[in-house]
Amino acid sequence: MFDLLLRVLYFTLFLINFTQPIVENEFCDKPDEYGENNNKCNIQSSYSRNRYILYEINPPEGFNLRRDVFIRTAVFVKNLIKKEKEFRWQLVLPPWGNLYHWQSKHIGLQTQLPWSLFFDIPSLQKYVPVIEMYQFLQEYPSENKQTQLDIVYILKNDEEMFKTGIFKDKNEIVKCTDKLLQFYKIESKKYSGHFWGFHNITSKAIKCIEFHGMISHLRQNLKPNVYRSVMFDHMEIALHDFYGTQEYWKARRSMRYNSELYNIANEYRKVFLNSTNERDRTERPDDWTKEKNKRNAVGGPYLSLHLRRRDFLVGRSPRVPSIKSAASQLKNKLDELRLKFLFVATDATEKEFNELKGYLTDYTVLRFIPSHYVLNKFKDGGVAIIDQIICSYARYFIGTHESTFTFRIQEDREIIGFPTKTTFNHLCKDTKKCDSNGQWEIVW
Repeated sequence: MFDLLLRVLYFTLFLINFTQPIVENEFCDKPDEYGENNNKCNIQSSYSRNRYILYEINPPEGFNLRRDVFIRTAVFVKNLIKKEKEFRWQLVLPPWGNLYHWQSKHIGLQTQLPWSLFFDIPSLQKYVPVIEMYQFLQEYPSENKQTQLDIVYILKNDEEMFKTGIFKDKNEIVKCTDKLLQFYKIESKKYSGHFWGFHNITSKAIKCIEFHGMISHLRQNLKPNVYRSVMFDHMEIALHDFYGTQEYWKARRSMRYNSELYNIANEYRKVFLNSTNERDRTERPDDWTKEKNKRNAVGGPYLSLHLRRRDFLVGRSPRVPSIKSAASQLKNKLDELRLKFLFVATDATEKEFNELKGYLTDYTVLRFIPSHYVLNKFKDGGVAIIDQIICSYARYFIGTHESTFTFRIQEDREIIGFPTKTTFNHLCKDTKKCDSNGQWEIVW
């Protein structure tokens, strides 16, 4: 009986310690001019080793560049886990929303969308521990449903480097200017601002960093004995540590799409393009870690095209072909490959698409038109992914020069196992041979 009482007492004391809130060390130095305590101020956490890394990207950047920034950050966190074993690191996935190419106004606001809408979260977790923002808000300590991050670092380029053309590694705290500071102080040690559209998130401190270099150099800013949660704004400024290496491709391969998006794309291929994985030698294991190096994928009996228009007509007009020129190049390739079906993923207007079809009347020219259900559930981002999937499984792919949408399709085709000559192609300004983007082949 006495032994049982001791056990109950021990367990009670354990629960008391386990549920103690994090408190600041009473010997902390006062915050500096940026609102941060120095390294002498250590978090007293008797119950949790959890450390959270959050990030955001320059608002104008598109969906596919953001996917690339995820890879940089995921590799960073994975290597951090290997080196900082005292803590349990988690990467918080920034919600999607309000992107330039998401133009379907009639389906309502496309904001605060979770990653699970587009990607297979368990697949991502096989590479690095990730959680959705809503999960972070549920498990991170809060008061009155208000979540306060420990610190936000705002990354900025060193403009002098771009003027001189002399680049070197830099990670220097600078004073936040009004132009940079999209966050504002509302009281002592409390900053508000645009935290993915959530009004219940604030930060204790804001710091601005002139940064140039690999993303791994941000490790020195984490200070896990001081901060439990660190957010990096403008994370696109930090560069890849392992671009194009085996580690890069592991992270990329983990980015499997939501299974329903695959199902929708595969049904479209089967019905309209006579294409199935079994017939096309494009079968893949359910688990990306079980994939093997191969180059024997054949693909469906169609040519796929990513035809980028709109913003490229302004920003990259010297490389963008006319619709007539594009049609001429496509006709030559379709005839060479003896294909009669062309699938087009494009942001072109209806008028431009019909013009393209008008030049190719001897062929069946298709594009994916989402149903009411698909568009309302998966939004413009999901429809774009369906386009990318269908393009990825074609016999031959032609993309748009310097488009990240095209890059992601090329990566998918490398993973599936197509010969490189069927993947790294793009339309030229005219029918003459033009410069190539190069071939970024997969590394296993």
